[in-house]
Amino acid sequence: MPFNIVLVEPEIPNNTGNIGRLALGSGSTLHLVKPFGFELNDKRLKRAGLDYWPHLDVHIYESLDDFLSQHGKQNLILFSSHGTKNHWSIPFEDGQFLVFGKESVGLPSSLVSSYKDSLYKIPLYSEHIRSLNLANAVGIAVYEGLKNIQ
Repeated sequence: MPFNIVLVEPEIPNNTGNIGRLALGSGSTLHLVKPFGFELNDKRLKRAGLDYWPHLDVHIYESLDDFLSQHGKQNLILFSSHGTKNHWSIPFEDGQFLVFGKESVGLPSSLVSSYKDSLYKIPLYSEHIRSLNLANAVGIAVYEGLKNIQ
């Protein structure tokens, strides 16, 4: 299994559906941390994930604390626009947990401060945007990681 893709409190069903499709296509596992900004039976989630959703390995957690109690000692790589290291310098390994925050505000500051040595950013080359679309960011990270572990 290449990676564990973790979405902390995702808000937009289309992004989550696209990321689910990406997870399946890359052989990764999807981890969803509640609360969500949508219901899992949302039509937009299913449309974005197409008919692939039933084949996806997905795990759901009631809270960030629930996720961390199970996986907090794993090899977590956090993505944030506040990171100081570029994603190109990540020491990718098979089975890593790639952690992404919600679309509106990113990762909780408590998580960022607890894992600051594992915090990375995808560089932006324009001062006119704050961040990339979540599904795009996950795609960039997963395929950069696949390139490095294969």
